[in-house]
Amino acid sequence: MHDFKPGQRWICDVDLQLGLGTVQNVEHRIVTITFSAAGETRSYAKHSAPLTRVVFKAGDVVSSQAGLTLKVTQANERHGLIVYSGVSEGGDSLELAEEQLAHHLLLNRPAERLFAGQFDQDKWFRIRYQTLLIRNRMAQTPLYGLVGTRTNLIPHQLYIAHEVGRRFAPRVLLADEVGLGKTIEAGLILHQQLLTERAKRVLIVVPETLIHQWLVEMLRRFNLQFSIFDEARCLSMEESDEDEENGKDEQGENPFQSEQLVLCSVHFLRQNPKRFQQALEGRWDLLVVDEAHHLHWSPQAASPQYAMIEQLAMCTRGVLLLTATPEQLGKASHYARLRLLDPHRFSSFSEFVTEEQSYEPIAQAVEALLEGQALTADIGQRIADTLDSDQAQALIAQLQDSSADQAQIGQARNKLAELLLDRHGTGRILFRNTRAAVKGFPVRKLVASPLPIPAEYLPCLVTFESTPLSKPQLLLCPELIYQVRCEDDQPYWSEIDPRVDWLIATLKRVKPEKVLVIAANAQTARDLAQALKQTTGQFIPVFHESMSLIERDRAAAFFADKETGGQVLICSEIGSEGRNFQFAHHLVLFDLPLNPDLLEQRIGRLDRIGQTDTIQIHVPYLENSALAVMFHWYHEGLNAFEKTCPAGQTVFVKVEEQLIAALHQRQTQAEALAGLISVTQTAHRELNEALDRGRDKLLEYNSFRPIAAQQLTQAARAQDNDPLLPQYMDTVFDCCGVELSPFGGHFFHGVERVSTCESGLQFIAI
Repeated sequence: MHDFKPGQRWICDVDLQLGLGTVQNVEHRIVTITFSAAGETRSYAKHSAPLTRVVFKAGDVVSSQAGLTLKVTQANERHGLIVYSGVSEGGDSLELAEEQLAHHLLLNRPAERLFAGQFDQDKWFRIRYQTLLIRNRMAQTPLYGLVGTRTNLIPHQLYIAHEVGRRFAPRVLLADEVGLGKTIEAGLILHQQLLTERAKRVLIVVPETLIHQWLVEMLRRFNLQFSIFDEARCLSMEESDEDEENGKDEQGENPFQSEQLVLCSVHFLRQNPKRFQQALEGRWDLLVVDEAHHLHWSPQAASPQYAMIEQLAMCTRGVLLLTATPEQLGKASHYARLRLLDPHRFSSFSEFVTEEQSYEPIAQAVEALLEGQALTADIGQRIADTLDSDQAQALIAQLQDSSADQAQIGQARNKLAELLLDRHGTGRILFRNTRAAVKGFPVRKLVASPLPIPAEYLPCLVTFESTPLSKPQLLLCPELIYQVRCEDDQPYWSEIDPRVDWLIATLKRVKPEKVLVIAANAQTARDLAQALKQTTGQFIPVFHESMSLIERDRAAAFFADKETGGQVLICSEIGSEGRNFQFAHHLVLFDLPLNPDLLEQRIGRLDRIGQTDTIQIHVPYLENSALAVMFHWYHEGLNAFEKTCPAGQTVFVKVEEQLIAALHQRQTQAEALAGLISVTQTAHRELNEALDRGRDKLLEYNSFRPIAAQQLTQAARAQDNDPLLPQYMDTVFDCCGVELSPFGGHFFHGVERVSTCESGLQFIAI
């Protein structure tokens, strides 16, 4: 047993990074050591402590806590403590007590430990050796960084992450349809880039409403600990720098350089030019921008948000832009986002528009190649003219070689298709998967409920409709018009609107199933919550833009709680952007948006990957109102409730004037509405056919190649089922004194006792 005395200096044999420890307290069986360099205090059993006394010999050079350096000439023991005599750098003779030795001395002297008989048990060598072998094996797999996350193995996500994550400084636009998991794809890419050290510093810029959602998603699913930056945090860090400078004239540190993984909002950077400049100087490896469709641009001018992201993109090697609607704001804005990624490739908007018109024949050639169709002379000539290279000509000749086997022909077809995709369209910088290509989504079921319009609404609506400059969106929120124009002695809107009673009855009918209610206006959401509370006596969570981020997160978490959470969550329009509630199966659209993309975003909160049941879309609309017109246009013209509608925004732009006129006239039965719906159906059908023939098919082929994706998925499942890692972890737990018993699947409960492992092992990142 060691003879411990307070003040003696010891090191921990199994964790040398702790530095030089000092004995603080000695009891009958326990010794307490303080490792000041690591800021830790540990207690050990005296008879089995993995500790070694530090005694320097003549000729050793040591440092004191005051910064003095001493070359030891003699070591003397006084009352159980060592006092070193020696010569300083200046030639002076000094004495240094061991209590004064610097805490940060790192001692790793394997030869001395060997001669002193201080070596580990064989099990620690074996486990370290196995650790290195497994780390090397994991690092060599193409799935490194993609299978160690808390995500499902979904083929299209795995394919995109594999394609992008292995690139150096990737610059891509992730534009999957709503519900296909763009955030997961971005997280997988980040995870792989960080583990492979292709990137070390990452800046994520998102709308303010999504700050905490990104923070939690990155931590829970990928164990990536991002730091939220706002003005308060930056000021606090600058004040700390000023205190440390103690009045010096030197400039303080850039707050953005204090963390490797930073998360902030677009609004924060926009409102604080100083912080934006500091972010520009952050030397990021990757920039991630969510909701990129909010970045407005035209050939004449760019929005401030676009200009800001453009500057960040110019000084950052890798850029990921996330958007669910790449052409929501028109071709110009879509071109601008591509221009952020590759300004040399997309240098002219007019050339971009012209090039888009030539995609259809290329798509036909790609389709013929990938689907094994016979190549007509026209398609063969088109491929030869497009791919003017020796490699392409050799592949074409291989297709025409009657002696080639089917495997060779298949490889040649796939290679030619890849060459066509790389040279046309957006190449490898835009990924957009559609639900039609991915499959496996639940059925949408529309439950329409026409309700009589309150007599009190009619005078207000007539007056508002007669105003030429009235906003059409307000026509879809009759309760707002009524509140503005009604007299003080008239009842409040929630007392007369039949949609309120309908909602109360619907909640009772589907109870205990969870219901998400979305309304356009925050005040409408608050009024609905108050009306439900008065009727049911229960707390009704709301979610709107006037709430703080923490309040919104609490409301969403309360709704998500299966045991004690609420049955209903009432959201304003922001509830249709960025939040996921796929655990609910009932969606109530209390009113309807004017924009088809907003409608799809609302439905997309439930209709997304992870949804396990049929989605019931409840639409209570008032008869003989603008809501009725909008409902019939969406349902009969676009079939937007039960099917996704990628062409909806383009159709809306074409018929916008007629639609707004119909909303003002409330033409629910008139021939004009029937004519509008007929025009809408024709335009919708033609656009869908054009999209199917042209550019979207190129994107589909580039974004999701089923055979390759399936191979990745199978490899990931095989790696998950590989018994090597569980066996290795069982050995680790055994070495660390953790006793296990099977609990089902790959999960285990500790039994009886758990002791701290001080072997110095590192976690294996997979």
